[in-house]
Amino acid sequence: MNIKKKISIVTPCYNEEGNVRELYNQVKLQFEKLCDYTYEHIFIDNASKDGTVSILRELAQNDKNVKLILNIKNFGHIRSPYYGLLQATGDAAILMVADLQDPPSLIPVFIKKWEEGHQIVLGVKNKSKENPIMFSLRKIFYHLMAKSSSTEHISNFTGFGLYDQSFLNILRNIRDPYPYFRGMVAELGADYATVTYTQPIRQNGKTKNNFYTLYDMAMLGFVNHSKLPLRMASFLGFIVAFISLLVGLVYLVYKLVYWDSFSVGMAPLIIGLFFFSSVQLLFVGVIGEYVGAIYTQVRKRPLVIERERVNF
Repeated sequence: MNIKKKISIVTPCYNEEGNVRELYNQVKLQFEKLCDYTYEHIFIDNASKDGTVSILRELAQNDKNVKLILNIKNFGHIRSPYYGLLQATGDAAILMVADLQDPPSLIPVFIKKWEEGHQIVLGVKNKSKENPIMFSLRKIFYHLMAKSSSTEHISNFTGFGLYDQSFLNILRNIRDPYPYFRGMVAELGADYATVTYTQPIRQNGKTKNNFYTLYDMAMLGFVNHSKLPLRMASFLGFIVAFISLLVGLVYLVYKLVYWDSFSVGMAPLIIGLFFFSSVQLLFVGVIGEYVGAIYTQVRKRPLVIERERVNF
């Protein structure tokens, strides 16, 4: 008698009452076709303020495959999904967002690639139906990360993918209170395959991403996987110092030649002062990002604190 392999679907959610039921139905439909596998669907809720939790409780009551982790507060879009993934008990786990922009139809494709021997199967969005400006900005960020990162970086990868339990065990041994998951996959995932897809537009609700969350993710990536911003401060300092020396010498010679008629004036002094001040503030901010990352690490706070578990 063959023992069926178990797949864990992990879905982080926050105020997704318009999507969680439809996502549950689509995932269930996929596994009705995959007769050789059992599954669990883990929803980790970040203290939603709408009707998301009520819907999830109803689903869990009627289907024991649905498991809930309810956090005591909103721990953010970085820590909560990562923590939920570490709670998966299946032979492999698939991380999938609640807004249906990660297509459940790719579940069989991921599993097929996994069965072919790949430890990790990643969903890479080569196209998107979202705002073209946002998609272009994301592509620019991925390009910058790929050029500046000290490790390999996977462009257009957001976390959507399948992860073998052996890889999850590696992650469990890493005590990182604020992990950059995408970078960890690229750095630690020795064998991975990619599946390209077109990201659909969000049908219900509003995206929880804003300028701050996107900036937070971008800076987390740079701080964790690149020393370029710090080295730019040194390089720019040398360049500006050299240019300043040249300008000073030119002014000195010009003043000596035209002693009676040449007047330096206040404008160059004011412009120079503001320019150097802005450069200093910029790189103080960059250094602050690295110091903040170190501070977060040394505190060793837990990823999340649970309020309740259902069906575990």
